[in-house]
Amino acid sequence: MSLDRLSVELIPRSAEALMEDVALVKAHFPAADTLNIPDLMRFPLRSWDAAALTRPLFGQVIPHIRAIDIAPDAPLPGASQPGLTEILIVHGDPPADLSRRTYPNSTESIIRRYRREAPHLRIYAAFDPYRRAPWHELEDVARKKEAGATGFFTQPVFDLKLFDLCREWLGGETVFWGLSPVIGPRSRSYWETTNHVVFPRDFSPTLAANITFAATVLRELGKDGGSAYLMPVRIKLEHYLPALAELLG
Repeated sequence: MSLDRLSVELIPRSAEALMEDVALVKAHFPAADTLNIPDLMRFPLRSWDAAALTRPLFGQVIPHIRAIDIAPDAPLPGASQPGLTEILIVHGDPPADLSRRTYPNSTESIIRRYRREAPHLRIYAAFDPYRRAPWHELEDVARKKEAGATGFFTQPVFDLKLFDLCREWLGGETVFWGLSPVIGPRSRSYWETTNHVVFPRDFSPTLAANITFAATVLRELGKDGGSAYLMPVRIKLEHYLPALAELLG
């Protein structure tokens, strides 16, 4: 297997918990060469600050930046952070706390700001095959590229047929393909109701089946030097990463 890059997504619950997770990734999944860190409003640690903490231990770290959180006259998060070279810009969901201020930014407008004000940063944007009609999403891909995005992170995929189709749609692009274990009916329901995922008829929400699926996709990506990120939400890293590493050999 010769993947170009392999990332693990880590939740920045706290500085201490994040350092523990970094240690687990290094110990149990040495194939990973990158971390990506979402910016979640329910935790006080911001993604770019988490990147500054983890980069001395891991090297390549990609924080997520929420476009709707950036005030027009505010400095761009991470733009002047020493050593930071890559970011992922997402639109961002409205915060549960309605007192938290957001702004009517588009993803493209914030990509353009980073391109102007921090041209040293490589910018990724999001691709979601479940959100709406594919032609709408591919129009967004074109707009994000025009604004300055040079690659994409996909929402996790759970279906080999859809994965193959999306690879055709995004042919020639730099893509981190998302993989996330869905364990049990509650986890499946979350993806169906929140992210509008349509699972294949033979999908099995078990740990073993999810690890087998992830290994299959990673091997397929390895044939032509693709990249992926693992998003092990609602499951302990030590229950997922070592088993996947063993299956990959």
